Amino acid sequence: MLWQDQEGGLEVKTDDGWVEIRPRRDAFVCNIGDMLDRLTAGRYRSTPHRVRSPGARDRVAIPFFFDPEWDARVSALIADEQPAADDRWDGVNPHAFAGTYGEYLLGKVRRVFPALDAAVLPAPSD
Repeated sequence: MLWQDQEGGLEVKTDDGWVEIRPRRDAFVCNIGDMLDRLTAGRYRSTPHRVRSPGARDRVAIPFFFDPEWDARVSALIADEQPAADDRWDGVNPHAFAGTYGEYLLGKVRRVFPALDAAVLPAPSD
């Protein structure tokens, strides 16, 4: 869930390219992430998104994250056909992962921020 001020800057990727999510004073943005994608067996797909500062003024956004416990094993709550990895923006299939939420999260951070991985993160366990 995200509240953003009137400066805006949030964009989501669609088949037609990046689309601005214009702020509304009376609304929150609900972003579907990888774990909701996994829990719903792909019925609800995670959303590629980014933030681009639209102007010279500061931007204020207040996100609320609701994630599983670090050691939780997350599997689909409903039976459905699982999407292939090439259907996703990052080529990764969250349904193919077997492990804990913490292991999944560290793997994702490693892919997105390789410099952080080399400098800070613990070595992956095999």
